[in-house]
Amino acid sequence: MDISSAINAGVSVKRPVEPHMSALAMDSGGVEVLSTPWMIAMMECASREAVQKHLPEGYTTVGTRVDVRHTAPAFIGAEVTVESRVVEISGRTILFRVAVRCGDREVGSGLHERVAVNMEKFMSRSMKGVR
Repeated sequence: MDISSAINAGVSVKRPVEPHMSALAMDSGGVEVLSTPWMIAMMECASREAVQKHLPEGYTTVGTRVDVRHTAPAFIGAEVTVESRVVEISGRTILFRVAVRCGDREVGSGLHERVAVNMEKFMSRSMKGVR
């Protein structure tokens, strides 16, 4: 499988910060601001979206590594911009530069790694021993 066409692929997605996304709601902190788990989830979602159209039919990507810093708050009701861009591809492994911004202020940034997988084979292997 050659996914080299995905190099430099990227997306920028705007999303409001909703109450269920807060650190208080996630029990990851006692404040009403965007939680780190939600920030990471948005980074992962944008990264998957950035490369999905470059993958063969029946393939998707799964997250394998996250190395990010959450450096500033984004308050409930604010609109954040989630950015993801492919910076390196090695076989089926794709490395992304990710960032979340609130206006001109960076909320968090770092690197995220995903691996391209055949969904049917992945699920088949994942379900062995579960039943």
